[in-house]
Order: sequence, then C-alpha cells, then structure tokens
Amino acid sequence: MSAKKTTTHILLNNTLVLYKRERSSIWQCRFNVDGFWQRQSTKMRDYKKAVEIAKELHIEANYRKKAKLVPIRRYFKDMAKLAIIDMQKELKSDKGKVIYKEYIKIIENYLIPILGKMHVDNITYDVLEKYEKKREKVMNRIPTRSTVLNHNAALNRVFDKAIQKGFMFESSKPTLKAYGKLSERRAEFSLDEARAIKRNFDSWIKKGRTDSKELRALLRDYVAMLLDTGARPGKELLNLRWVEVELTYKPKKFQTDEVDEEGNLADYIQTNPTVHLKIAQAKTKPRTANGYIETIQALRRVAERNYGKKLYQLIEEKNEDYIFRYKEIVTRRQQKPSRQAKLIKPTSFSKLFDTYLKEHKLLIDPITKQKRVLYSLRHTYATFQILYENINPNVLARQMGTSMQMIDKFYSHVDSIKAADLLRGSKIHDLLSKDIAVNEKYKYSANNKGK
Repeated sequence: MSAKKTTTHILLNNTLVLYKRERSSIWQCRFNVDGFWQRQSTKMRDYKKAVEIAKELHIEANYRKKAKLVPIRRYFKDMAKLAIIDMQKELKSDKGKVIYKEYIKIIENYLIPILGKMHVDNITYDVLEKYEKKREKVMNRIPTRSTVLNHNAALNRVFDKAIQKGFMFESSKPTLKAYGKLSERRAEFSLDEARAIKRNFDSWIKKGRTDSKELRALLRDYVAMLLDTGARPGKELLNLRWVEVELTYKPKKFQTDEVDEEGNLADYIQTNPTVHLKIAQAKTKPRTANGYIETIQALRRVAERNYGKKLYQLIEEKNEDYIFRYKEIVTRRQQKPSRQAKLIKPTSFSKLFDTYLKEHKLLIDPITKQKRVLYSLRHTYATFQILYENINPNVLARQMGTSMQMIDKFYSHVDSIKAADLLRGSKIHDLLSKDIAVNEKYKYSANNKGK
C-alpha cells in the first residue's frame, strides 16, 4: 500500500510553510513577517517549483516590510468583493444603510471592471485620473457631483477593507475629491401639461392592445400617485405593500341651507380621507408620505382590477402583496378552472412613460428642450406645492424624504415666481405715474450746471 500523500511541508520552522487546500492541486504558502502570518498562492502544481516560489515570496515580503511597503499584495477586485460581502451582511441584518445597494452597483459595474486587476496598494492619484476618464466613457456622460460622491464612498469602502486586512497602509490611501458636474433640476410640467397627462390616460388605455391595457392602467395609477405624493420613481412605490398603507378620516362640518325638523340649519359632515404610505425602501431612511384623493383613487383602481376588492378590505386583511402589479393575460386556450391569473411586477415604467409623453407631445420641455422623465413628476409635485399650496419648505422636505438644502437648491426659482405677484407694485406704479406737477426745486435750470 502506498504511503499517504503529505500536503503540508515546513520549509522553515515557525517561518515558512507550504501546503495544499482541500480539493486543490495548487500549492499555497504561509509565512511569518514580524509576528504576523500571511498567506499567498504559489500558483504552482509542481512541488519543487512551488518551494522556490514560496521562498521568493517570503524574501520579497521581508524586503517590502523593510521598505515600509505592505508585505503582501492583493488585487483590487479581491478587496472589492470582500467589501460587497460586508455590506450585504449589514443589509441582511437591517443594520446597513439603503445607499449600500448603490455602492454595490458602483463596485460591480465600474470599480471592478476598471481597477479590478490592479494591486490595491498601487492605486495612486494618477491611476484614479485614468479611472475617471474611463468612467466617463462607460457612462457616456460627465457624472454629476452627487454621483462622484457615491463613487468615492464606494471606493473608500474597498480601501478601508484593504487597510483592515493589512494589504494597504492608511498613509497610502488616496484622499478623494468630487469635482463632478453640478446636478441640474429636471424639467417639470406646467399646470396645463399636468392636466393633459391626467386627462389623456383613459383614451390612451382604451387604444392599447389587449396585452398592454393592464400595464397602461397601472402606469396611470403610478403617475397619479407620483404627482400626489412627490415620491421618488422606482422602489419607493414599486416595493410598497398593501400592509404598509393606512387610511385615516378627518370629519369636517359644513352648514347647509337645509332646515331640520326643529327649524335649525342642518350640518353636513364631510370626511377628508388621507392615505399614509410607510415607505420602507427610501433613498436615505424610511419615512411616511401622505397622499390624498388622487392616491386613494389610484389604490382603489388597483385593488379592484387585481383582487376585485375594496381598498379598505385589503388594508384590513393586512395583505402583504406588492401594490404595483398587473394581471397577466390568460388566453382562452390557457384558461382552466383552477388557474388564477398571476400578478406581474413591471420591470420599469420609463419606456412606457416615454411613449405616452411622446404620443401626446409632452416629452420635450418647450423652453429648456430637456427630455421629461418620471422624475419630472416629483419636481412638478414640489413646484406645485410651493407655488399653489404655499406649503412650508420643512414640511415639504419631510414629505419628499429630502433635505431643506435640496429644496432650496432646486426650488428657489419657484419663490421668484411667487414673488412676481407680491412685488407687482401696482400701488407704487399708480403713485409714480400720478399726474402731479414736479416740485420746482427739481426742475432743470441752466444755473444748476456745475453745482
């Protein structure tokens, strides 16, 4: 019987070890540098070659330590993957920030493809300048400053992981700055345009093919809620569940001309319903956004189409389904007594909304020539609230899940529009234009020259 193969060899006592991992034919080595054990692959299957490589790696690690460089080097992509794992764990345990999802996308779509094959301790300012140029080519645009800030934050997560693991020194971590293009406010819709958006939906839904009518109807409800709540397009509403909706009623008395049996004027009680949306997947932190009659009507339509139920029934049942779903089309051939139409999640409303706007000559802003998108509805909501409802900016910021600084940055122009009426100065105009003789002391006289 042949002797059992040895997979661990001590090359230098307490200093250098060569070994194989289970189910691997590649020799690995671990070595001690200043009391710290480091691991590295020799990338060799042949034992003798692996011994030579292991000794070279050990010598190089000691040399790098003396030169005040990290003794062991790792590729950027390896540290990036560890950073992603950390963020995913935090998100899973509900301790992570929502923005981590954005960081993960940035790492996967930009950082690893561009910087992945470089050693993490070799990423200098020159390298980052080249990265920025390549990033612009991938994006096909100059990123905004807020986008650059997110990229920098994601990059710092990778650097911090490398420092934590001992593959990078704190002193060699580049200081990142954001010079990106200043973000611009997207073009909103005017009052007439917003009316057109709402009123053209019914006929547009009827004109659609059978297999598109359900999705078109859902888009109408989605747009109605965006205009009524100022929510961000995307996951804020698309990931909203019926169980996260609450209805409240506020009685309001009106005195009518009707007279009761005792000869007194009758009171008419009107209930003002408000819907509270508990938005769990917001951009920054969870919040409750309020909606009113437009949102309530939209939710009623969805409840009726998808379940054949009233809105209050779904709320009372604490239904945990997502709200924004539409029924699949079941052909006659597919129909079975036991089969129920599935509720399908829309991948995105962006293209369908583009089509709707284009068909109604609303896609391009006539003044700025900007293309309008779903996010334009959020800006329209904010503009209307400030312009017509005179809402307190602090209340508006809480409703929209943003900061006072962002409200001031993007909507200060609305205050100028409001001020146009306040500063009209019709009384001042009348006083200045009144036909009253000019005071004698202000009349022109040749004797006044030089005085």
